[in-house]
Amino acid sequence: MTALATDTDVVVVLTTLPAGETDEPARVFARTLVDERLAACVSVQAPMTSVYRWKGAVDAEAERQLVIKTTRARLAALEARLRTLHPYDVPELIVLAAAGGGAQYLGWVVEETAPGGTA
Repeated sequence: MTALATDTDVVVVLTTLPAGETDEPARVFARTLVDERLAACVSVQAPMTSVYRWKGAVDAEAERQLVIKTTRARLAALEARLRTLHPYDVPELIVLAAAGGGAQYLGWVVEETAPGGTA
């Protein structure tokens, strides 16, 4: 049975990872978050180019955007784990509230990120 959820329970977290020759590092990163119930789903996007200012210089790198679906209750644990897994000194961590959404999907996110849930 799917847990009841409101749109304020569910959030979308954005982060980026370097786009290597394969997408295996991003898949492993995503799988770890889901295996540890820190995310119900992580979508690994195709390689893209990010242009940014870092340490006084403008640079550009190939990256992959990760779209992480989780709950507010899991944010602190997700952030801590993201910082230990992430290769960047200052990883992107942007949290967006889920303003609406299908009740069944929102409930599924809550259920799949519950600590101690079934595998």
